[in-house]
Amino acid sequence: MTLSISISTKNRCEDLLFTLDKIYYLLNENITCVVFDDGSTDGTYEKTKHQFPNVVLHRNEISRGYLYCRNKMLNEAKSDYVISLDDDAHFISDNPLQIIEDYFFKNPKCGVIAARIIWTNEAVNNLSINENPMQVKSFVGCGHIWRMSAWREIPSYPEWFEFYGEESYASYQLFKKKWEVHYLPQLFVQHRVNLKERSKSNNDIAFRYRRSLRSGWYNYFLFYPLLKIPKEFSYSLWMQLKKIFKGNFNLIKPLSLALIDVIIFFPKIVKQRNSLSVQEFNSFQKLKEAEIFWKPKEKN
Repeated sequence: MTLSISISTKNRCEDLLFTLDKIYYLLNENITCVVFDDGSTDGTYEKTKHQFPNVVLHRNEISRGYLYCRNKMLNEAKSDYVISLDDDAHFISDNPLQIIEDYFFKNPKCGVIAARIIWTNEAVNNLSINENPMQVKSFVGCGHIWRMSAWREIPSYPEWFEFYGEESYASYQLFKKKWEVHYLPQLFVQHRVNLKERSKSNNDIAFRYRRSLRSGWYNYFLFYPLLKIPKEFSYSLWMQLKKIFKGNFNLIKPLSLALIDVIIFFPKIVKQRNSLSVQEFNSFQKLKEAEIFWKPKEKN
């Protein structure tokens, strides 16, 4: 098995160095780590090159975007599998590479492994788990693994998504090609994010709300059968309007911008549309939702 770890980063040098310190022991002649510095101005490239000389470094002098970096690393990868990690995420499981290799070997239709992810910046141990692996609709960007033969069968991430929704886009494309996405709880990743602190920032909430909403709409128009789109889009829009009618007036601007984004990129949507058949759509809808936020169950 040959495997590479890919990390895209921008102006988060300390997070990146912490992650590399946590995963550096995994590297050997068959395991490489590729870091793409997307125009950082905080010394990321120089510090990484000095402290982790075995890491393969790429750099954009001027930022070209998260998805540009992810596409370039995946499209240029020569390994059988690629682990995609955020610069603030690292493995907690013991022997993560063996877990990955064994699972892909036993599940030849699995195109992407979605890790069990805990979102916290506090210290975490490899907590025991009673969950079983399962096929799911999608995966999370901060910790997943590609079987590269599956990646090469589908289009690259659409860079005009910018951020949010690209994993769902890829999952629909995989489903069309008869590949599966599997949630593997035995593969444990810590995403070092304080969700409570993030939720206090109105600007961050509005940014993520707009990106999340519009990417969902993009995927409706890209993949849903035509007869399903009016109902699903109308329902989604009505649910957002209800929030505003209840007094969440701070959602008016990002909602309006999300609608404008759909209009602006509608020609691209039409050009890249790859609709599921009604049968495919019904089968896809029966799958479990992606496991995004995992929390340990409290003991009684």
